[in-house]
Amino acid sequence: MRTVEEQLSNYKSVHFNKRNIVTHFVGIPLIIWAVTVLLSLNTFTIELTNTHISFTPAIIFFTITLLYYFKLHLKLALGMLFYIAINLYLASLVSVMENAITIAIVVFVVGWVLQFIGHIFEKAKPAFVDDLMGLVIGPLFLMAEVYFSLGLEKTLHDNITSSAIDKRRKIEAES
Repeated sequence: MRTVEEQLSNYKSVHFNKRNIVTHFVGIPLIIWAVTVLLSLNTFTIELTNTHISFTPAIIFFTITLLYYFKLHLKLALGMLFYIAINLYLASLVSVMENAITIAIVVFVVGWVLQFIGHIFEKAKPAFVDDLMGLVIGPLFLMAEVYFSLGLEKTLHDNITSSAIDKRRKIEAES
């Protein structure tokens, strides 16, 4: 398994342009929220000795994702836990609406349009094109950027940035 530094530096290597990063701070949360709504449309209940436990595919998906984030980096995973809990709550409010699917699909498309506009500014293809893990690392990258902007995890920031610059130079040299 690749380290958090390797994965974040790979992602960062195609995310230096400020306008691209701004589009990602809007687009990625929109995409995540839309997927959460879609995965929250069905609820399953398990009965265990007079106790009913209800869950959705969204809860299962994000539990697995959070376990992966915790394996990568404890502090970033704690931020993601907070974000995902809010995301699940907000998605649950919409998932019961009659037009939830339409809302989710529109928001999903808008999120992806923003992502691709950002990569026009960047003049680089999205990270997931070469590595599908970019789809999972994107949200963690944004959390890392929040931490870095708050002055947290300076060593991680420096290591990621240095490695990302090297990767970007290699990409540009190959083109």
